[in-house]
Amino acid sequence: MQIPSSKLRVQTGKGKQTCLEVTEPSELLKFLQAEIPSKSRNDLKSLLEHHQISVDQEVITRFNYSLETGQQVVVNWSKVLVEKQPQGVKIVFEDPYIIIIEKQAGLLSIATATEREQTAYSILSEHVKNRDPKNKIFVLHRLDRETSGVMMFAKSEKIKKLLQNSWKEAVLERTYVVVVEGPVTKEQGTITSWLTESKTFMMYSSRTPNDGQKAVTHYKVLKKNKHYSLLEVKLETGRKNQIRVHMKDIGHSVIGDKKYGATKHPLARLGLHARVLAFRHPVTGEEVRYETDIPKEFLNLFS
Repeated sequence: MQIPSSKLRVQTGKGKQTCLEVTEPSELLKFLQAEIPSKSRNDLKSLLEHHQISVDQEVITRFNYSLETGQQVVVNWSKVLVEKQPQGVKIVFEDPYIIIIEKQAGLLSIATATEREQTAYSILSEHVKNRDPKNKIFVLHRLDRETSGVMMFAKSEKIKKLLQNSWKEAVLERTYVVVVEGPVTKEQGTITSWLTESKTFMMYSSRTPNDGQKAVTHYKVLKKNKHYSLLEVKLETGRKNQIRVHMKDIGHSVIGDKKYGATKHPLARLGLHARVLAFRHPVTGEEVRYETDIPKEFLNLFS
């Protein structure tokens, strides 16, 4: 089918754009091929993948997206367009293989057998399916409900397996910031123990070698006053509730963590934030590092 010529407006300068008006129903990629014959099919698909095409001001990445008469298609040649963020999570990086988000405190990573409410997984799943119903995401690791911070998801089962099978080698750094009760006197240290889980889902720490899963946590004091300490924590292992249990082990429970001994709840949330995630990209092999800000409510306790 021959697609009639659209009305074309080109803006030059730093933010060069091509604006096209749809005059007849069509699929997006077919429309772009007819209107921009100088670009190959692969070039146009790359623009879609890199979020450089919008329809009526909404970023579209599906090549078979259905266009209707009167819609405006904009090709942004010089920069990636900002897509509307899904509510509850902030996407900090996305490519055809992975999605990295900053999760809010209070949001489950994934549904459990007893809790079927909205989760980071369900929000992202809906987000990718809005582009194409065939799209899926896959969980790589989790954060506790009341822990905020950086999480990574795979966009195919193949990438999930690649990362999970080489997780220790692929993940180069996982750094948290944590607010604990009381002033921590030792400025830095390493906590090593073996963790086991009870029938009531409590994690218990043992100093006896091989009495559970080995867990190693490194910490450094960033700030402190007579009430609280702000620590930078790096994980050598990634066990369930590891930081929370290890902070209790040194006599300084995470604020808001009643489950593991906290008596102070100044923020109405857990004082734990996954700040840094660094890893080797499963496809490109490049080192990728994402660092978020320390939550303001943490810092306000020390002002």
